[in-house]
Amino acid sequence: MPVPPVLSSLPAAFRRLAASNLAAQFSEQMALAAAPLVAVLTLGATAAQTGALQAAQTLPFLLLSLPAGVLADRMSRKALMTGAECVRAASLLVLLALLWMGALNLTWLAALGFLGAVGTVAYNVSAPALVPRLVPARDLANANRWLELARSCAFSAGPAAGGALVGWMGAPIAYVLATTLSLLAAVCLAGLPQEAGSDAGAPARDAPPVAAPLRPGILAQLREGAAFVTAHALLRPVLITAVFFNTAWFILQAVYVAYAIDRLGLSATGVGITLGVYGAGMLAGALAAPWLARRLSFGAMIAAGPLTALVASGILLTTLAYPSGVWAALGFFLFGAGPILWTITTTTLRQAVTPNALLGRVSAVILTATFGARPVGALIGAGLAARVGVEACLWASTAGFVIQFLVLFASPVLRLRSQPESVGAGA
Repeated sequence: MPVPPVLSSLPAAFRRLAASNLAAQFSEQMALAAAPLVAVLTLGATAAQTGALQAAQTLPFLLLSLPAGVLADRMSRKALMTGAECVRAASLLVLLALLWMGALNLTWLAALGFLGAVGTVAYNVSAPALVPRLVPARDLANANRWLELARSCAFSAGPAAGGALVGWMGAPIAYVLATTLSLLAAVCLAGLPQEAGSDAGAPARDAPPVAAPLRPGILAQLREGAAFVTAHALLRPVLITAVFFNTAWFILQAVYVAYAIDRLGLSATGVGITLGVYGAGMLAGALAAPWLARRLSFGAMIAAGPLTALVASGILLTTLAYPSGVWAALGFFLFGAGPILWTITTTTLRQAVTPNALLGRVSAVILTATFGARPVGALIGAGLAARVGVEACLWASTAGFVIQFLVLFASPVLRLRSQPESVGAGA
């Protein structure tokens, strides 16, 4: 497999998208890290309440991913992503004003987190659907790797910076920086041509979304995207694995901040550091991806995510008996390092086997499974924490990671030797 080119060798339009993605991911991660810390340290939230907060902040992924996918196939993806970032910036500005006035409470924190996530959903659905219009098919894996490197950096530095700013200078500073980055992401998108694929160096293998004939109704289009995924022998197990992975991940995430402060004895900065280590793992995995891709099959690269996540969940489970922030950080590092390989390869798989006219809806179906399962996991975590205790959340999370491991390892995805040939604009 050839060595991936440097970012400068990819089309200029893609580099603008990559810069916007980096700013948007940093903004999102800083805000997500600050919210539970503000809830616990400023508003006195319990583990069950932080779980409910996580559910509110992820619920739009369940409710709106599929409609957002239809929009991404019916209108300019650039315009949709720009509007999405403006919505997220507006939610952060309102939250910041409430903080300064001393009027913030858990209800406002959850409601504004929900609104910000609405913007995140539209952006995240549109971005992968836009990539094949900006780069040639042969560079899809490399382009996805650069996007995931940016996301890894954001997951590494964003939570650490958010935790440090909340602990040292107060929550308002964290939200000021998050708002600035969100606005910067929108500005970067403004530099893209309206029909981004036309002059980005990509082959003309599909027409612009706005010129494609539209089907009679939204429900019919949603069914078409869902049917494509569920009928596809490779995408279906990826979808099911993603459901169990993300449910289990957010059972853990729902209670982690409260657990880390109450049981592991970590400060706000310490919590931010452990969450930042998760991003460092993502960064390490993304950097190692080209080296691993030359030595592993395409299917083995995909399998690295579920396998590593299972090991990491076992490490977090042992902190019940041996409370240690360092040990928890190791688990979070593995949660980042393995699943990032899954993300890069499954995104490339989806882009290769899906006709571009369906890619927005197919991305939305996968995103619904990937992120839509998160509020379900968060609500399970909140319920278990309230009725049984935090310990039950860690056990339930580990059980979910066992299931996602078994689902993928029983599928034909593991037998893929290389990236499937791109179907382009075909049916």
